[in-house]
Amino acid sequence: MTTDFNKNARRLRNAVEPVAAGVYFAPEAHAAYEALGFAPSPVAQDGVARPEMKAYFTSRGACMGKVPGEIVAAAFGCFNPKVVVPGVTAGWQITDRDTILTAREQGSTAMLQRILGEQPEGLARVTALLRRAADAAPWPARGIYSGLRSLGFPGRPMADLWRAADLVREHRGDSHVITWTVGGVDAVEILLLTEQWWGLPARAYTPSRGWTDTDMDAGFARLQKRGLMTNDERLTDAGRAFREEIEVRTDELERPLLAALGDALDELLEHLDAWSEAIIDAGSYPQRISGVYNVGGGPHMGSGLTIDTAAEIFGSTT
Repeated sequence: MTTDFNKNARRLRNAVEPVAAGVYFAPEAHAAYEALGFAPSPVAQDGVARPEMKAYFTSRGACMGKVPGEIVAAAFGCFNPKVVVPGVTAGWQITDRDTILTAREQGSTAMLQRILGEQPEGLARVTALLRRAADAAPWPARGIYSGLRSLGFPGRPMADLWRAADLVREHRGDSHVITWTVGGVDAVEILLLTEQWWGLPARAYTPSRGWTDTDMDAGFARLQKRGLMTNDERLTDAGRAFREEIEVRTDELERPLLAALGDALDELLEHLDAWSEAIIDAGSYPQRISGVYNVGGGPHMGSGLTIDTAAEIFGSTT
């Protein structure tokens, strides 16, 4: 059973997500990466361009340094390492850390300014509140969040808003990976559980993280053995309760951020909700999936990424 605290934690999650993660769908960011030598955005659905995955892995992981793909795969959590590792290797052959971080920041900021304007009402206040939440966030085991902290703030109003939103977003993402790992499921299993918890059909989302039919077959078998899935690959009541418990425990790990916001949460969400809807309406973030976002990386559905296509995209997957 969700409490008012859980509802508020998820309201913050949902409101921050398009502001922070619109960078993965922003044409300005895609153009910036393409100018560096990455391929263009490969797939568009409903007018929303999906990320080119080498650029996605490299740009999002670059906050942690010029790290190898194994570290990026560990931090992102739910992607198949056989896809991530060669993708990052290829990315570092195209660009360097500072250059792609600059392209990422400029692309995200340009997208936000195009949609929200140069100085939307409440910009300074929203940024201050997000920074207050991010400053209260625990660091241990939060690789992406801590990597973002190492970058500091750009010192420009819209870029500072985006950085603050990204810190809050990635902290919850890190907490989510901690929670499902401690909960005893692996990457394939959490994706299979999440699909139907969101209201999507079985196997509708997991392939976008690079997992094969063989991987999913084995994952369903493990979940069936635990009573979390039926033999026809449907979420059981126990499975639904288990997946909800993972989200509840993720909420709990975000309690320090909510406590720091206190009574200012509604003020913050009034702005962020409107801005997020504007970003979605402008085609720089996909439509909501049952009101829930994938807080471990954003619902990049339709990226065209599977193990079968990874060899073509990245070279060798071995």
